[in-house]
This record gives sequence, structure tokens and C-alpha cells, in this order.
Amino acid sequence: MHSEFKRIAYTKSVREAQRTFASNEANLEFRESQAACTLSIHERHFIAERDGFYMSSVNENGWPYVQYRGGPPGFLKVIGENTLAFADFRGNRQYISTGNLQSNPRVCLFFMDYAHRRRLKVFALARWVKIEDAGDLRDLVLLPDYRALVERIFILEVQAYDWNCPQHITQRFTLNELAALDLEDQ
Repeated sequence: MHSEFKRIAYTKSVREAQRTFASNEANLEFRESQAACTLSIHERHFIAERDGFYMSSVNENGWPYVQYRGGPPGFLKVIGENTLAFADFRGNRQYISTGNLQSNPRVCLFFMDYAHRRRLKVFALARWVKIEDAGDLRDLVLLPDYRALVERIFILEVQAYDWNCPQHITQRFTLNELAALDLEDQ
């Protein structure tokens, strides 16, 4: 577990819950070091393979909101040591996440690989820019072969991440993953 993740996640109330439920000793070592956050090649590769992720934001009234973001595999780009970006495809036009970032840039990303029972949690600071104001970033994140209207680009500065245990992940497969399994069996 990345130590910066613990610094952000292990608040006073979380540490109290760990004491109450006798997991404090198991988590004690994780709160001691303070390393800078840089995505390793392992995290970069995992993120690049995803065709979607969940992103939570919080509005100015303190209410959390979770939204699924999807596209072709690799639509979320790793553009720096701890920077991610993606083209925001037009959807239902509620703009809840987009609006929430106006008052609070903190987001949490949740990446799932159901087939291999892996998940990655990421704390990030997010902002967005209009597509017409994105400059060179446009070329990095636009997907010319994907038919979707792009309204803006989200830029995410990763603050911390953590790999979660696979214990209770129900295995699920996409049609492409099932087709690949069929080819392996032949």
C-alpha cells in the first residue's frame, strides 16, 4: 500500500475505527512513511488497459457523487509521472462531476479488472479545460476513431493510490475477454 494513500485515507476517525475493531496493529506500519506519489509502470499499464472507471466527487454541500466513465480501452491516458487525462464524452448532460469540481477538486478513482479480480484506488486532484482551450493536450487524449462528442478534457493529478485485495471481487468478463478465452481453449 502506498504510504501517501494512508496519509490521506487514515484520518482521525478512521484510526479510531481501526482501534475499535482491532485492526490498528495491522495498519500501524502503513501510517509511518511519507513517500511522494509516482505511478509505477505497473499502475500505468493497468490504467491504460481499462475501458472504464468510477470517479467520485463531492459537492459544496458535502454530498458524494459517483459516476462511471467509459470508452475504448486506453481512453484514460497517463500523460506524466502522476498525471492522467481523458476526453469527456457528452452523455446525459447533467454535468454533476464537472460542476462539483468547481468547488472541490478532490476525486477518487476506482479501477476494476473483474476478469483478473484486481482493483486500484486513486486519490487525485481534478480539473477540466474546454476542448477548444486544451492546446497540445487535445492531440494526446482525443480518439479520432471513437464516435463521441468531446466537450472538455479532465486532467487528474494523482495524489495517492492503493491496490485492494481481490477477496470479494466477483469475476466477470466482457465479450472480448470471453472471446479471448475461447481462442485460448482451441
